Amino acid sequence: MTIIAFFNDKGGVGKTKLAYHLAHMIARLRHRVLAVDLDPQANLTSAFFDEPVLERLWDGSSGTVFSGVEPILRGLGDIATPPPIEAGEDLWILPGDLALSRFEDRLSESWTRGYDGDEAAIRVTTAFHRMSRQAATSVGADIVLIDIGPNLGAINRAALLASDWVVIPLAADLFSLQGLRNLGPTLRAWRLSWSTNTYPKVPAGVDAPRGTMQPVGYVVLQHAVRLDRPVLAYDRWLRRIPAEFHRSVLDDKDPAPGVDDDPFRLASLRNYRSLMPLAQDARKPMFDLRAADGALGSTGRLVLTCEREFRALAHAILQKIGVERPPAQPT
Repeated sequence: MTIIAFFNDKGGVGKTKLAYHLAHMIARLRHRVLAVDLDPQANLTSAFFDEPVLERLWDGSSGTVFSGVEPILRGLGDIATPPPIEAGEDLWILPGDLALSRFEDRLSESWTRGYDGDEAAIRVTTAFHRMSRQAATSVGADIVLIDIGPNLGAINRAALLASDWVVIPLAADLFSLQGLRNLGPTLRAWRLSWSTNTYPKVPAGVDAPRGTMQPVGYVVLQHAVRLDRPVLAYDRWLRRIPAEFHRSVLDDKDPAPGVDDDPFRLASLRNYRSLMPLAQDARKPMFDLRAADGALGSTGRLVLTCEREFRALAHAILQKIGVERPPAQPT
């Protein structure tokens, strides 16, 4: 089982849209996928379900990630992993919940208490890891995708700790560059703190992550294109991303990659502005839109482009994490 988090502490870059579409795409590439919504805004959950379903889920918070950690919060015991909800063929979701924000303080105070090997504190810190693994095991999922909110708080620290890999969505702008400068050192600090202070003291019998949080790479989202090339305003920032990613996230002291030859650039996805409203109304991924959904003429052709780009991105991620082999090179 492999757990991948989608994270950027800068909001508004299309992170949840990316996680939603990749969950669907990876599922159709013959993988069983569990999507876990650990963003207290629960945007990924609302992308999957309509309001009547959301109302039932959040009426008493039964069957959500919050209900899974509520016994810890109330001092009644350990996690109670809810059954994942089927969201498509080979695709399940562990729904998010706005109430999850109530777990933030408990996670925050448990982090340093774990330095002393406090089992109760370590069980709090590892709650997301254990819940994700238990839920994935229950449906036989081999890929877990975690959507995380845009901040560097305790909920996100615990969510990232549960992750083997991290995909970083970006916009081609100054704010995303600054986000990388914050994100990279923070990831390294969390990884070091866990591996040196807490992980060696995890009690026997507690399923704890190694806390690798290994960067897979970055995806540039929402850029405008003209004749299949980024427009000038975006291109200026796009060309600064590789060096900043290598310097801030990978801690590379002498970064030199260009935008076209950076192995950590997983994709640059165009802005599918005309497809998003149709996809939201149809409650399906953009690449599944059909003529009956309003995808006619040039919009229909854009759907095909969208499908190709997301399929290529899914393969790129799966190859980077070692789940798929790269295609054989021609001899």
